[in-house]
Amino acid sequence: MPRKSTRLTFAVLATGAGVFAMLQSLIAPALPTVQHALHTSQSTATWVMTAYLLSASVFTPILGRVGDLIGKKRTLVAVLLVVLLGCLIAALAPTIGVLIVARVVQGVGGALFPLSFGIIRDEFDASRVSGNISNLSAVIAAGGGVGIVTAGPIVSALDYRWLFWIPVAVVAATVLIAMRYVPESPTRAEGGVSWLGAGLLSAWLVALLLPLSQAGTWGWGSAKAIGLFAAAAVLFAAWLLAEARSRTPLIDLRVMRLPAVWTTNTVALLFGAGMYALWSFLPGFVQTPGSAGYGFGATVTASGLLMLPMLVTMFFSGILSGRLEPVVGAKALLTAGAALGALALGMLAAWHDRQWQVALVSGVFGLGIGLAFASMANLIVGSVPASQTGAATGMNANIRTIGGSIGAAVTSVLVTGHLQPSGLPYASGYTHGFALLAVLCLGAALVALLVPAARPGRLAAAASSTDAPAARGPQAAAPAVRG
Repeated sequence: MPRKSTRLTFAVLATGAGVFAMLQSLIAPALPTVQHALHTSQSTATWVMTAYLLSASVFTPILGRVGDLIGKKRTLVAVLLVVLLGCLIAALAPTIGVLIVARVVQGVGGALFPLSFGIIRDEFDASRVSGNISNLSAVIAAGGGVGIVTAGPIVSALDYRWLFWIPVAVVAATVLIAMRYVPESPTRAEGGVSWLGAGLLSAWLVALLLPLSQAGTWGWGSAKAIGLFAAAAVLFAAWLLAEARSRTPLIDLRVMRLPAVWTTNTVALLFGAGMYALWSFLPGFVQTPGSAGYGFGATVTASGLLMLPMLVTMFFSGILSGRLEPVVGAKALLTAGAALGALALGMLAAWHDRQWQVALVSGVFGLGIGLAFASMANLIVGSVPASQTGAATGMNANIRTIGGSIGAAVTSVLVTGHLQPSGLPYASGYTHGFALLAVLCLGAALVALLVPAARPGRLAAAASSTDAPAARGPQAAAPAVRG
């Protein structure tokens, strides 16, 4: 039963996770400003994003598992302090090298997602778990949108360093409240951290994501890219073998094989490809000058405002998802969310001549994001033992990020593969890119149909099973999603 104010607990979790989600996208529109201010090249400036991506990918599942073992509140506070340190270093960074290091430190905050989901499962009444996971998912989804929308005004009115000073103040207050009011979760996993598994997981993630994020600079056929992709395949196989043989695996592969888990993770991969790629390329599209034959020559601030409908609709659809899940089930919401994403991207591929068209598409896609984020989190939490919540939800977030990297890399090839004499992409590059992303989201909707059907409301009931499922093993969680 709850031992502290659950409203205050949720406010702390939402603030921490929301700030981290905002940090993911906040710096992207300001990269040209950072490049100029720190006197560096464009290729070097992109490492501000790449370093953050790699760090978050490594630490999200590892620290999610650590939280399952030693306590989610303790780990949450430690992670918030690290994020605070990373934001402080970034705000003061005198060189691009220091800023990149700061972004690596900030990436540790990726663990806030699985830790927050785990605390909700442990501390809230079973009847409220599903709704609060949906609400938190809505905040996380909206956080990414807030970063895109507010970056321009903050840089214009203040300075790019305030993109980090503002989170410093917010995270510092969040740490103090979390230490005082968030209770320590009673549910603990047994065993320890498989450091071999953690090392191999980190290695194959870096080997995969690094060439995906840098292939545009290196070239897809470069020795570095091919070598790292090959290394990623070998390291992934070694990781699977090590985890299968470990008595205390970092990621329990039996849990990953549960029908509701692997199907939801596949949807996360495909939908993440569409979502993150759209976030990456739509601002560039609307900022392209009209002389290129498309685009609106929008400023960073104006392009952010065109994304505002997405921010609003993703937040409200995420909140609405928590009310609908007991009635229609998380599977239906996940399918609808992915289908709305496919519809929006298909509309964008064929319909992008006016700013209001882009704003409309942005709003429709936001509806899909809100539904998909909330239902994915609920499906994972409701399908795994309580002692595996951190690791499982962390891996789901990671898979979504991997999908985003793949989607962005492939879209980049289509957009920048053929350039006009001015150096700007042709309109057909964007059109083909948006069409491909629509196909990926459609694939996500089709895979969502394979998610085992659950009776509406069963996910909340599953969340009330804490120590018992963990004691019986991961397969004990499976009935919660069979219906």
